[in-house]
Amino acid sequence: MVTMAFLSIVSTVFLVLISLTNYQLGWKFGRAKFVGIKNFVRLFSGADPDFWHSVWISLLFMVLATCIELILGFLIAMLLNSSEFKLKPLVIGIMIIPLAMTPSIAAQMWKLMLNAEYGVINEITQKLFNLKIIWLSKDMAFWSILIVDIWQFTPFVTLIIYAGLRSMPVDPYESAEMDGANKLQILFFITIPMMRKLIYLTILLRAIDALKLFDTAFVLTQGGPGNATEFLSLHIFRLANAQNGLIGRAAATALVLLAIVTIISNLLIRQQRKEV
Repeated sequence: MVTMAFLSIVSTVFLVLISLTNYQLGWKFGRAKFVGIKNFVRLFSGADPDFWHSVWISLLFMVLATCIELILGFLIAMLLNSSEFKLKPLVIGIMIIPLAMTPSIAAQMWKLMLNAEYGVINEITQKLFNLKIIWLSKDMAFWSILIVDIWQFTPFVTLIIYAGLRSMPVDPYESAEMDGANKLQILFFITIPMMRKLIYLTILLRAIDALKLFDTAFVLTQGGPGNATEFLSLHIFRLANAQNGLIGRAAATALVLLAIVTIISNLLIRQQRKEV
């Protein structure tokens, strides 16, 4: 913990200091000039129009991915918990496969599947619906990345919720059935309230991860077409590497991303503690 704290503190302090300069990649540190909050003013004043676009699509992706994965994961977990069958261990094992893949490898696989000319998904849509979709076009790239993220991380939510369901006490359910409660009443008045703390933890983990999305989007689109999928992490990468190494501006943007993650995390953690 001391090592992790030291590494976190040193890197964060360095990030703050470098964000107050005009430092560029390859410069000696003595060449950099102190510019104060100029980099931050540039971001919030609209001088960098791509910044607000990146903030918007990052927050939108976080909300959509987290909500869809939570709903699908909860439904699949309920389905698994409600029935016993011989192949259940195999099903759970299959669900671990997407989680075992690194996002970059999963994105490479999906990039081949989403290919407009030779991809297997368009092959299926053409045969079934006579429909050809340019999945990585400007209009569809965001949704394609969302589909890949849902495919990869819905099993993560499912396994967490399923573990929680398996550990639930049976007494409240028996009492509810004796009182004549139906399945929907049991779900909304017993299962969800008792699972609320675990649900908030799941939302916290997925929301933070979705907000920091980089590798999946980078492999599939590299932020394009244009800036259609330039999430904040990719915007930082472009500033630091693809635009003459503007490290000072990239550091300022990274601090904004850090602030957004911290605020959302604190809100979710406080809400989770209220449920204790």
